[in-house]
Amino acid sequence: MRLKNVLQNARVEDSVMEDGSNITYQNEGLRKATHLFALVIPIGYSLTNKTASLVVLGIFLLMFLVFDSARLFKWKLWDIVEPIWGRMIRPQESNKLTGASYIMLAAVLTIAFFPKPVAVCALSFIIIGDTAGALIGRRWGKHRYRNKSYEGSLAFFAFSLIPAALVPDIAFHIGAIGAAVAAFTEAVSGQLDDNLSVPLVSGLVMHILIKIL
Repeated sequence: MRLKNVLQNARVEDSVMEDGSNITYQNEGLRKATHLFALVIPIGYSLTNKTASLVVLGIFLLMFLVFDSARLFKWKLWDIVEPIWGRMIRPQESNKLTGASYIMLAAVLTIAFFPKPVAVCALSFIIIGDTAGALIGRRWGKHRYRNKSYEGSLAFFAFSLIPAALVPDIAFHIGAIGAAVAAFTEAVSGQLDDNLSVPLVSGLVMHILIKIL
């Protein structure tokens, strides 16, 4: 009887996501693994220059936009990509761009607008913090607000402190404020995809603080 209850609870956890979607926890883990792989963006940018990074990321942004267009307009290309990418798409993304396209757009804009340390830190927030927030919030999130949980938001902030501490040329107190802004922006993001809003808002705040302080 106890085993049956455990299995039922597991099925419930797999039916409701941290963000209110209904893809399974396994597929969410796969989605976040690919999301975490996006760390190559801030790491790669830290090792090269703005022009080279924007060219490479622009190509990837175009590629993801083509994939999303193929999905939205039912092009034949989607039949090839769908077996791999399709199961990671959340229901609310069925009629709009996916998070992959938004993270590429965010990378291009963040790198274009902000100094390198700010851009690297801000992009790391959405990659590391969002991954931790979604997985921890779904599994252990008990205190919910809107379609999120306080546990998930706290995890987002806590893990965002890692790049705040490690990214060079950013004072930790400024990075920590940026991490808090990133977590808050993710928590209140509505129609605007948080993959786009989090790095742009947190990057802007850190950039202003550096200028002032």
